[in-house]
Amino acid sequence: METKTAGMTRKDFLAMLCGTGAVVLGGCAQSGETSGAASASSSAATTATQAKGTVLVAYFSATGNTRRVAQAAATALGADLFEIAPVSPYSDDDLNYDDDSSRASQEYADESKRSVELTQVTPDGFASYDTVLLGYPIWWGIAAWPTNGFVAGNDFAGKTVVPFCTSISSPVGESATGLESLASGDAGAWAEGQRFDSGVSDDEVRSWVSGLAIG
Repeated sequence: METKTAGMTRKDFLAMLCGTGAVVLGGCAQSGETSGAASASSSAATTATQAKGTVLVAYFSATGNTRRVAQAAATALGADLFEIAPVSPYSDDDLNYDDDSSRASQEYADESKRSVELTQVTPDGFASYDTVLLGYPIWWGIAAWPTNGFVAGNDFAGKTVVPFCTSISSPVGESATGLESLASGDAGAWAEGQRFDSGVSDDEVRSWVSGLAIG
């Protein structure tokens, strides 16, 4: 069932955003594409000035790849940064996908084990943010499940959510759709988002966020 936004469905709302340029490059581009490297431009500086105080970059990162992208995005936008942190962090052994007995492998095999307790679910002042950039790695083709508790535990009504992921090849699209379905009540307006590989440069991230008309 589609959520209506100001008299229109969320699908119509996102179509309008793409048509008017409200979400550019990352939001309306193919989710599997990574933006080309480019230095931060004067438009990025303008965006950062406008976005400061209204944008939150929230992320979960197990190995540091997603953290690096999130930090680069937050710096470029002048946005606040929030880490989605499990009470019990994942160790290297936990993330050994080749070991069926590892924590991540067992959680993947048994969905009932994917409820990961977080140190903090709701960021301070969350209601004041208009836009949330939500970052996470892809595990087995889906969003890393520690992100689930953040989405399910917060109210995104009236917010625009721009997902981004780090992965070897999986696009952001299906993972973002799965997260959106977990939001309780009004899920807000979710853009298509962007995928980055582990070797993405800060310049590529800055190029992406400079094309997001937010703030």
